[in-house]
Amino acid sequence: MILTLTPNPSHDRTVALGGRLERGAVIRVESVTSQAGGKGVNISRASVSAGIPSIAVLPADPDDPFVHELLSAGIDCRPVPTSGTLRVNLTISEPDGTTTKLNSPGPTVDREVLTALTDSLRRRAKDADWVVLAGSLPPGAPVEWYAELVAALRGQTARIAVDTSDAPLRALVDGLDLGAPHLMKPNGAELASLTGTPAAGDALEADPPAAARAARTLVDRGVEAVLATLGPHGAVLVTADGAWHATPPPVDVVSTVGAGDSSLFGYLLGDLRQQAPADRLALAVAYGSAAAGLPGTTIPHPRQVHPEQVSVRALDLTPGG
Repeated sequence: MILTLTPNPSHDRTVALGGRLERGAVIRVESVTSQAGGKGVNISRASVSAGIPSIAVLPADPDDPFVHELLSAGIDCRPVPTSGTLRVNLTISEPDGTTTKLNSPGPTVDREVLTALTDSLRRRAKDADWVVLAGSLPPGAPVEWYAELVAALRGQTARIAVDTSDAPLRALVDGLDLGAPHLMKPNGAELASLTGTPAAGDALEADPPAAARAARTLVDRGVEAVLATLGPHGAVLVTADGAWHATPPPVDVVSTVGAGDSSLFGYLLGDLRQQAPADRLALAVAYGSAAAGLPGTTIPHPRQVHPEQVSVRALDLTPGG
């Protein structure tokens, strides 16, 4: 079972344009879609689609339409009551796959809500294989909260995966010596900023061995596995036992929103199937590629995922390798 936390859920609305986005212009809209989302929610949605039990924990009024939408989709949603209206995240998608995201901050939470979310996770973690902490933190949450959660959950049998960014990610890395998650999933830009790599995010994405060496620094500090997504260059996986790079199959990119969440789920699914690291990486990249070929934040169905089309090679990270 995969237990997910989405501390800052959102109504994800995608506006598909018929042409390029131009500032100050009147632009025709091809379509508008809306879906209850957030990184953890997307993981739970993918899990249900693949037949893997999942519980989604998040702050929301139990009668919020957001919650009802998830329940109607077959997602076991456990909302923690909070005040305020859930945020709306807007994605503008151009025909060539370029996406522009406008993310609102979300309602403010207090310590009582954070404590209730922590207790909800603790109660259910004993029955989970993975606990996924994913997405941004809402206003009112301290940037160290993910790091605190990892420390609080490390005594459980469930393994912990974290996918976040900015200050919460930095705080998590600063606290690795006190408690490291079992899995981290940064992208190229996040990996560069975390590890002090001289190369910028785009340059690191284009250099998988360099990305793997940067990820190795997190493994050396106690993280069991680092899955670093590299956009069109695929992804690298680094553990204490080795490093691998996976190249995605050709895909007509429609929307990259949610592709990283799909990649993370693909890895977790491979792990639950007890696959070898290279095969877990192939499944992760196959899921991410399939998501990139779908509109909005659509999560791919397993029949749309083709890991056999992903090329994986081992990387030699020894000096001169």
